[in-house]
Amino acid sequence: MTEQKTYNVLFLCTHNSARSIMAECLMRRWGAGRFNAWSAGSHPAGQINPHTLATLTSFNLPTADLRSKSWDEFSGPNAPALDFVFTVCDQAAGEMCPAWNGTPLTAHWGVEDPSAATGSEDRIRMAFRRTYVELESRIKIFASLRVEQLDRLTLQSSLHAIGTVQGSETDAMAGA
Repeated sequence: MTEQKTYNVLFLCTHNSARSIMAECLMRRWGAGRFNAWSAGSHPAGQINPHTLATLTSFNLPTADLRSKSWDEFSGPNAPALDFVFTVCDQAAGEMCPAWNGTPLTAHWGVEDPSAATGSEDRIRMAFRRTYVELESRIKIFASLRVEQLDRLTLQSSLHAIGTVQGSETDAMAGA
């Protein structure tokens, strides 16, 4: 029996306080041991948005070991070799990233920033839920790919296509 490779995935966002943190947790859940998942930010906030933690907790995801961290932790000689790097915010997608260990495939999976939501507590909570569900949809699709059976070009094309899954497909699930 052949041993299955475990892939290393990094999710990036500017502040590493909402979207990338959610993606990290979701990849751990849906990756079912096939993927190691981390998140980081170019300018980390230093703390996780409380609405992010509340959303993750409401979906029964563990939050105890989460922290907002710099993407510098994932470059350099002691960093893990990355297989995939996804940006989940437009600002991070436009920034010059560090040199990653490995030769990761990259894609932009931009998701609306729930931290920018204003209004009532219910409206803000729903923005976080909508972001969660949109990320979950993309990550479930990605985790279901037979990565080891796809050539790099096909895999790269698939990653870009997954990034086009929009909120309209997830709004009903989020209760919006």
